[in-house]
Amino acid sequence: MSVASSIAAKMNLGSLKRQQMKTFSVRILAIDAEMEFSCEVKWKGKDLFDLVCRTIGLRESWFFGLQYVMKDTVAWLKMDKKVVDHDVSKEEPVIFYFLAKFYPENAEEELVQEITQHLFFLQVKKWILEEEIYCPPEASVLLASYAVQAKVINLYQMTPEMWEERITAWYAEHRGRARDEAEMEYLKIAQDLEMYGVSYFSIRNKKGTDLLLGVDAFGLHIYDPENKLTPKISFPWNEIRNISYSDKEFAIKPLDKKTDVFKFNSSKLRVNKLILQLCIGNHDLFMRRRRVDSLEVQQMKTQAREEKARKQMERQRLAREKQLREDAERARDDLERRLLQLQDEAQLANEALLRSEETADLLAEKAQIAEEEAKLLAQKAAEAEQEMYRLKVTALRTEEEKKLMEQKVLEAEVLALKMVEESERRAKEAEQLKQDLQDARESERRAKQKLIEITSKSSYTPLSSNTTSMPTEIPSLNFETDSFTFDFKDTDMKRLSMEIEKEKVEYMEKSKHLQEQLNELKTEIEALKLKERETSLDVIHNENMETGNNKYNTLKKLTLQSTKSRVAFFEEL
Repeated sequence: MSVASSIAAKMNLGSLKRQQMKTFSVRILAIDAEMEFSCEVKWKGKDLFDLVCRTIGLRESWFFGLQYVMKDTVAWLKMDKKVVDHDVSKEEPVIFYFLAKFYPENAEEELVQEITQHLFFLQVKKWILEEEIYCPPEASVLLASYAVQAKVINLYQMTPEMWEERITAWYAEHRGRARDEAEMEYLKIAQDLEMYGVSYFSIRNKKGTDLLLGVDAFGLHIYDPENKLTPKISFPWNEIRNISYSDKEFAIKPLDKKTDVFKFNSSKLRVNKLILQLCIGNHDLFMRRRRVDSLEVQQMKTQAREEKARKQMERQRLAREKQLREDAERARDDLERRLLQLQDEAQLANEALLRSEETADLLAEKAQIAEEEAKLLAQKAAEAEQEMYRLKVTALRTEEEKKLMEQKVLEAEVLALKMVEESERRAKEAEQLKQDLQDARESERRAKQKLIEITSKSSYTPLSSNTTSMPTEIPSLNFETDSFTFDFKDTDMKRLSMEIEKEKVEYMEKSKHLQEQLNELKTEIEALKLKERETSLDVIHNENMETGNNKYNTLKKLTLQSTKSRVAFFEEL
């Protein structure tokens, strides 16, 4: 028995064993998720694939497929073939990778569902970070600012902090974007990269020259093995009539009947099968894009537009609520500061009132003492007058006694006069103290009045604005979001359309500004480049930039020649 017969027999034996079972387990590995299912032996590839799509809520399934590893290469699960009939592992669970199989020409126009955009974003970002897709440094900074991560450091004499500073500056420009918007911007930039969406295969032409075949959404491209960025020849899908293979030989029949079929050889038969699958799928999508959308796609786009409109209105509502909340918080902070200020003023007023009360009590006490002293002095003055009168009546009999008495009378008169003066002074002092007491009580009354005014001002008063009213108490910050309703009316949609058109114009202006900033960034970091660390792809990319070539004008230039001349050039390589 030949080796091929032996392998076939083993495959049939494994398939037979699996068919004897009713189900077997499969594990689906997506970029950000892992799923396990029980797969029935009678299921075809489409049954399992549809189950995965339903599970994750994906409707744009035509971009994706289930990939599995087959010996030293990869293959895609065929939709019309039983799962058990594929050359998959005999061990359970059987591993499949849920990945994008075909790429859109224009991500913004073709990717309708948000889940589709997210899956593409995750896969493209993974390929860029793993360097499966070449990305120049200046574009890496921009992409990293959308993905908030980067992987281009060694090529330039710049520290991670310097890269982080530039990425942060870019990130600040589009902070506040919704996730789906940021991911779409990422894809719009990534789709312009030369290696985006291209599957490469090693081939040889009739002369035995080693070349690379690239298959993508635009067509077939022939590359030098050392240059995956710039194709040497390109054949758009609209120039290809038929694709077929026999064993390792692959044949492409151009639409131009005057042009001969051109052929090339791949390394293995299974590689030809994979190339054919990718060619058929990309060609179908190429033609599909140029036809009127199916009813399903039209419905999806309508739903997507409505969902986008709803989300935009929701974002506007949330932005308004956020602004109102921030205004309310600022007003609350102002009121809290004012309350603290009023509390400080009230405390000072209380202290002044206490001091006034103490001063008034002291003055009242002094006035009472002065009044009592005045009464006592008046009494003593009266007694002195009586004593003087008595002395006058009881005159001294002798001259000496008379003189002595006169002297005593004189002294008594002087003393009485002094007492009268002291009594008057004390009386005036008492009157002054009474006046001071009245002034102190008046100050006390004014201090109490001021305290009452301060206390009345500290009560929270609602602040009115053009959009909403403040709550009556400081801690309460409720927003009636549950009662918010809106309808998608014609006027809303017209207004939204005008806003979207305005955003489109603004985006075009931002894109121009973005390109200018990219050029400035490239100029800025160019001086820090370490030439000895440049890869061959870096050199090729720089040469393309210097000559003004990019992914799109290169393809346009390559297709200016006739198909016949391009086929002839391919065979002469």
